[in-house]
Amino acid sequence: MPWHDFSSDPRRPESATLRAADKDRAVVVAALGDAYADGRLTKEEYDERATAATTAKTLGDLPPLLADLVPMAPGAPGTALDRTTVESLDAQALRHWEKQRAEALNGLLFIAVVTWVIWLVTSGVGSFPWPVFPTLFVGMRLVQVQVQKREIIRSQREKLEAKERKRLDKRDRPSLPPGDDSDD
Repeated sequence: MPWHDFSSDPRRPESATLRAADKDRAVVVAALGDAYADGRLTKEEYDERATAATTAKTLGDLPPLLADLVPMAPGAPGTALDRTTVESLDAQALRHWEKQRAEALNGLLFIAVVTWVIWLVTSGVGSFPWPVFPTLFVGMRLVQVQVQKREIIRSQREKLEAKERKRLDKRDRPSLPPGDDSDD
């Protein structure tokens, strides 16, 4: 489902009035292209909707173009999850990134303190300050986590969303009695 590819979910009332970005328009055009390739749209319908997508001003202009192609309601089977679940997953993904950042910072502080203390005790102030190298090396992880914040959060959110969908699918799937092999 394309909803997580938008800069902000266009189905949400608070996002509908936001200006659409080129990326948002491209998401709709790609979904329309998939529908055309599947034979769910004629060439004329595709052209009409693609033109409307490329000229859309706000995010709220985009969902109607997909209304009969992609499930619109949050929480519909196989689609985006309901709003509370989505917000919960967003919060969990952010906490995951914050945990990674804290671990990187703690690792940096630990290595820095240990190596600088060893250097001070064994070599003294007048010798080459070799602890700068392990400190910089471990510090690169902190920089990496900070720079890749969006990617880490997005990746974790996708993992959590897939896990939640599996859980919901398992819950909604009727269970077979033991020994029932109805597949054949």
